[in-house]
Amino acid sequence: MRAVLLPIAYLLALLPTPSWAYRDYFTIEQKAQLAKVQTVLVDAMALTDKGAIEAGPIADLASRRLGELGYTMVQDRAKPHDAVFKVKCEQRKTWEGTTAAGGDADLPDAPSRLWKGPACQMTYLLGELKVRWQREVRTGFDDAVVAAQATKAGEPGAYAIGKLQEELEKYEFPLLLTAEWGQPERLLTLLDSADTTQARKVKIFSLLGEMQADEALPRLKQALQDRDLAKQALSAMGNLGREGIPLLIEIMTTSQDLEVQTAAAKGLGQLGGLHGDASVVLPLLAKLKDPKTDWFVLTEVAWALGKIPDKRSIQPLYDLDKKLQALHDPGNIPLKKLKEAVFWSIKQCDTWDQFS
Repeated sequence: MRAVLLPIAYLLALLPTPSWAYRDYFTIEQKAQLAKVQTVLVDAMALTDKGAIEAGPIADLASRRLGELGYTMVQDRAKPHDAVFKVKCEQRKTWEGTTAAGGDADLPDAPSRLWKGPACQMTYLLGELKVRWQREVRTGFDDAVVAAQATKAGEPGAYAIGKLQEELEKYEFPLLLTAEWGQPERLLTLLDSADTTQARKVKIFSLLGEMQADEALPRLKQALQDRDLAKQALSAMGNLGREGIPLLIEIMTTSQDLEVQTAAAKGLGQLGGLHGDASVVLPLLAKLKDPKTDWFVLTEVAWALGKIPDKRSIQPLYDLDKKLQALHDPGNIPLKKLKEAVFWSIKQCDTWDQFS
């Protein structure tokens, strides 16, 4: 059994983690500093093939967007500040490296070792400490000279920096930084703003869930009334405290929306596994045994049961597996996924069968 567990542990160590998982590397004092960050100094650079150009517009953009989260922004190093947000935009990116593995190195918006075209690299300083949080935005072209000539845009360097500013305007670095610093109250305030778009609300819910911000639970409950936000809110609730379990059970069993049922079942699996709470097992089993349960919902229910291994789940899972094995339809993708979920959960619950 030891020989089986060691490779699994090794593989788990290679899985990517959210950027705020880096907070585990901070001391208690540093975490407290991050949670209290209020005044942020913006340190911006703009570099072209001909040298440095005015970076004021980039600094102003970063200041305005971070200011939307309620931060006090400064651009004068002589003024007191709690953290430094650094953004370097270049016509031809200079590689500054990422972490060796995990975290930023595995994220799609991490600095790319291969990209040599226009890019803005972002990080921050806490005191003199340069942390491992790194992000990057890029243009849709890798050669500014060719792109500028094709659009008759004039000087390639200025054109590249201008396009990078457009990318910075769209990229949600203010939300990511706020999550990284562990300040959910700022995200919740922005969530309630009339100017916040639906797409941005979805991103905020995702971050609140990944932050495991229990204080967001009341707001997530409100979001369940919004069809466009309900699924994301349920997903976020799956990462919070066990207080959300009764509500998720109610939603899974009463909602007529299949996507909402599916999200609720997934949330129950996450919460049950996270807190070791077996109270989710019986409601999930009831859904598993209900012949009216849609296959997509049933698949998520099966996955959820595997996250909370319980002897009560073994026989119902075997019974369902027997029924599924009698169905032969190679082109049926939902059936294939359901079979995979049931098989995996049986292996999680019936461990005696594996090692006997």
